[in-house]
Amino acid sequence: MAEHTVKAYDEELTALAGRIAEMGGLAETTVSNSVTALVTQDLDLARATIEQDARLDELFQEIEMGIVEIIARRQPMGRDLREIVAAGRISNDLERTGDLAKNVAKRVIAIDSDLTSKKLAIGVEHMTELTLSQLKKVLDAYTQRDAPAAADVRERDREVDAIYTSLFRELLTYMMEDPRSISQCAHLLFCAKNIERIGDHATNIAESVYYMVTGERLGDERQKIDETGVVVK
Repeated sequence: MAEHTVKAYDEELTALAGRIAEMGGLAETTVSNSVTALVTQDLDLARATIEQDARLDELFQEIEMGIVEIIARRQPMGRDLREIVAAGRISNDLERTGDLAKNVAKRVIAIDSDLTSKKLAIGVEHMTELTLSQLKKVLDAYTQRDAPAAADVRERDREVDAIYTSLFRELLTYMMEDPRSISQCAHLLFCAKNIERIGDHATNIAESVYYMVTGERLGDERQKIDETGVVVK
């Protein structure tokens, strides 16, 4: 971050980046806890995870207000403006990540210790590990202003999509073979979809970071793989 003649301006930008970092760390924890609660059927952890989302909402509102004040007071241009706009977009993606993690935690409560086979949840756990790795990498890319690292996160989104497609098919097979598993498999499908969407938000953050650093958009629109394995845009 280039230094400005007005020291307070630098302090405002640093504080904004600090809130993004705090929000990112909390989002990572919320996602991790929600899936841990799912695999272990820990209802107390699920409820605590739901409550954690309130802090993410507070940070999001603080960042929004901070951005408005900086723009009104400093009238930023160039890289400063890109950095401020990126902060707004990233905070929105992190807030949505918290909402999706909260959805997973709510599913834990809905299942209410009725997850008879922990094996069914292992796929969701594996998918979450990869998604969290992507989220951590892109947040590090934001902190370090690392455009190549952000671009790499965007490219690896297809790995999360591939795991989701495989998991979708596996759970569908369980439901066809054993109708008694339909309820818990349906809950797990919803959880898996939420995790897949968190991966999408990590990719959105990667695109914001890349633009913030370079002033350029990443290339071709990324392709997605749907539940049937068909590539879509």
